[in-house]
Amino acid sequence: MTAAGRGLPVLFIGGVGRSGSTLIDRTLGQTPGVCSVGELVFLWERGLLANERCGCGESFDACPFWREVGVRAFGGWERIDAAAMRARQRRVDRNRFVPLLVAPWLAGGYRHRSQHYAEALGRIYTAVAAVSGAALVVDSSKHASTAALLGTVPGIDARVVHLVRDPRGVAWSWSKEVVRPDVTDGASLMARVGPARIAARWQVHNALLALVRTRGAVLRYEDFVDRPEHATRRLLGLAGMRVEALPQFVDRRTVRLEADHTVAGNPLRFRTGEVTIGADEQWRERMPAWRQAQVSALTFPSNLIYRYPP
Repeated sequence: MTAAGRGLPVLFIGGVGRSGSTLIDRTLGQTPGVCSVGELVFLWERGLLANERCGCGESFDACPFWREVGVRAFGGWERIDAAAMRARQRRVDRNRFVPLLVAPWLAGGYRHRSQHYAEALGRIYTAVAAVSGAALVVDSSKHASTAALLGTVPGIDARVVHLVRDPRGVAWSWSKEVVRPDVTDGASLMARVGPARIAARWQVHNALLALVRTRGAVLRYEDFVDRPEHATRRLLGLAGMRVEALPQFVDRRTVRLEADHTVAGNPLRFRTGEVTIGADEQWRERMPAWRQAQVSALTFPSNLIYRYPP
């Protein structure tokens, strides 16, 4: 197994929420030498401030893995003002800043403003690799702005995968009521957003990711679930890793998941054992035809670019 790159390889999965990134992230993370951190963009908000559960099931402050990451990165999380870091993140990691990141001559004071936060991210990724012993870190934060920001993080060689899913499937997933098992006190539900708003988000996010993705790194969710082992090898190759075997695959459609240390993601991040990979296409039967037509119209003609005909 080998890894190539000028710094620590980080494979970033970008896309619209509810596009299957947690499944892909976790499948990749079961590969020897690979560490999946889930949606690291929520480290400050959900990990340090809200103390939600790590993918291993422990609360963030009780997880030995993340405690050691904090020690290696900063001498301990208690030495970091998480609220201040969250505020700093809001000032530099927003989609409206993507043009500044892809066109440095426009950046002006933005580069200086983002430097401290970028350095903190570099320390975290490096600590994750050191604690896990991984040669590759997988981050499924999805945000285009975070993907662009990684290009400024010292010591990181980021490869950005642009994950796309049929907009009707995305809209249907956002309309469902789903319990979040992440919280340690009380109950919580995943956010719900209407189809029209999600269609607009699908358009904008995919347009921004087209600006920052690594060349040739577009992956359709439907293609992944059709040939998951092939897609996993392709993604690892994109990050510079060559593997002879993928021991997590029991057969061509079944993957064995062990507990890992994801910061955030959908409820699948807590699941362990054998998981059969298949397309979630409930929307074809359960989403009203007029809603499907509405989403198709609002995402036209971009949906044709990604081979999703009305």
